[in-house]
Parts: sequence; C-alpha cells; structure tokens
Amino acid sequence: MAQSYVYAGVGGYYGGNEGNLAGVFRREADGADWRHVLTEAEAYTVFVHPRDPDLVLAGTKDGIYRSTDRGATFKRANFPDRGIQIWSFLPDPTDPRRMLAGGSPISIYRSNDSGESWTRQADPKMPDRGKAPFAVRVMRFARHPNRANEIYAALEIGGVMRSTDGGETWSDSSDNLIRLSVDEPRLRSQIVSDTEAEGMLDGHAICMSAADPDSVVLAVRMGLFRSRDQGKTWEDLCVDRFSPFTYGRDVKVSPQEPSTLYACLSVAASSKDGALYRSRDVGRTWQRFDKVHPHGTLMSVSLHHADPKQVYVAARYGEVFGTADGGESWRETPLPAGVQHIYALACG
Repeated sequence: MAQSYVYAGVGGYYGGNEGNLAGVFRREADGADWRHVLTEAEAYTVFVHPRDPDLVLAGTKDGIYRSTDRGATFKRANFPDRGIQIWSFLPDPTDPRRMLAGGSPISIYRSNDSGESWTRQADPKMPDRGKAPFAVRVMRFARHPNRANEIYAALEIGGVMRSTDGGETWSDSSDNLIRLSVDEPRLRSQIVSDTEAEGMLDGHAICMSAADPDSVVLAVRMGLFRSRDQGKTWEDLCVDRFSPFTYGRDVKVSPQEPSTLYACLSVAASSKDGALYRSRDVGRTWQRFDKVHPHGTLMSVSLHHADPKQVYVAARYGEVFGTADGGESWRETPLPAGVQHIYALACG
C-alpha cells in the first residue's frame, strides 16, 4: 500500500491561537512529525477523496482550498464567495468529479470538476430555530446507500435537513428533535441561544449505512439519535447505557464494514475527557474502542478508505491518537506545541 497521510484541520478563533497556528497539518501515517501545509486560513474540515487520495480538500473560514499532491501544497479553489466558512464535503458515488460542500452561514456549494471550481446552490431556506453567537453551520452530510439523491445534513445549531434531489432543495427534519426536548426534560440544554431545544438542535455529525439503509444516525450535544422514517421522528439510542460520556461530536460508518460505527463521545464542547466508542451492530450496542487518555473533547474520528485497521481520533487541544492494527495498540502523535482547536481529522 502506498504511503498514507493523516491530516488535521485546526481552527483558531475559539479562545484564539497565538501566532499563525491554524490551518491544515499533515504527517505520514507511520511518522510523528507534523508539517503545517495550509497556513492561509483556519480549517474546519479536511477531506481525502475516497477514490483519489492525491485529491485533498480543506474547508476553511474563507472557502475551499485544494491539493492535488496529497496535501503537500494547497491553493484556494475557484470559489465564488469570500468569508464563507466551509464545514463539510460529500462526494458523489456515481461520479468522482462531483461533490457538495456545506457552509456557514447555512449554504450548499457544488463542484463538477473534482473541487477545482464551485457554484453556490439555492438557499436551503431552513426555519430560524433560535439565536446563537454564530451562524448555522452545515456540519456533515450523509447519503442514502441505495438512493443517491437522498441526502441528510446535520446543522449546528439547526437540527437536520433533508434533500431528495441531490442537494438542489432541502426540507427541515427537526420538528421531532424539538418535540423530544419538550417532552423529555433531560434532553433540554440552553447555553448560547434563546431556546431550551438548543442541545437537540446542536447537530455535529450524521451517517447512514448499507447495513441498515433506511436508518439515519445523528450525533448531537445530547447524545446519539436515530430516525427510521426520513427524519419525521427520532429515537434516543441511549448511549448512556454504555458510556459515561454522551456529548456526541462525530459518528462515522466503517468504509469496509457497514454494520460498524464509530462515535466520538465526550462530556461537553470544551471538556477534559472523552472516548471513542464502536458499535458492531449499527448502533444498537456500543463498546469503548480506544486505549488512550485524552485531555480534551474528542472532536473527530477518521477511518481509512482502503485499510480498516487504521483509525485516528483527535481531541480538541492538539492531541491526535491512532491505531494501525485495528485497536490492539495506540500511538499518540500530538500536534506542535501551542496548536489547539482541532475540528477535523482525515487520512488516506
């Protein structure tokens, strides 16, 4: 197998990074030394194309940056807007050149040329769910395994939206998330907004699996939730039965084993503890997977598209842990001193 790389997307505004310490960092998968490969802008997501690991995209506080040499160098893509934060990418399984990107303020962009140029799509027109100190972010996408045009997106702070036409138009799927916060006092959380439904609307990640194709799994501040009816209703997966941590920051499906999910669970957005959990039965039961002791909220899990034994996880304040043998042993490769606020990991 060719040399793999691990990438970390680092933001800087959350309390401020001293000096120029944000952007994208890269290291060889079996190495320990990180290189600061994108220095121009804070990065909130990094994407390695599953069919072409030479192609790496970074979502930043000023649009999209693109690399065609496995992240050795980046340049800003032909992106139509300035000052738009990009938080997510979604490749098209039928055409590797086509992909979507999700922005903040809430926006959808499309590329038909492997991310070289982008066009802004129609406004998703989501309802205003509450006032917060930042604009709503399109945090993650999930595509139906059997219906490529059916796409879901997790919104921070805005719940979930759904498209049935490949991302051209969107509908809201959050009414029942709000209803759960009304009916269940334990699911109420209000920290930065004007609504007690904030915790249920605090969408961080979303995924779908071929092992349970009509099931959507959502990670929010209040835990992990599942919908089996296209977002009309949501059920609590009650991860507190398996984990002392319930703040859901990331959830992903194994590229090789569709019944296997990984979830980053922590105490809160800015906490000193967390763990990576794995489910082998599409979210019904969970077991702790990592063998590490992070000192910050777990923000992102990265799964290798070609090698199921490679799993990486990042904690907020600069810690990165990884296994190359399917979880038997773990290695810590922290980012350089002073680098904090990792938002995303990618590998490939």
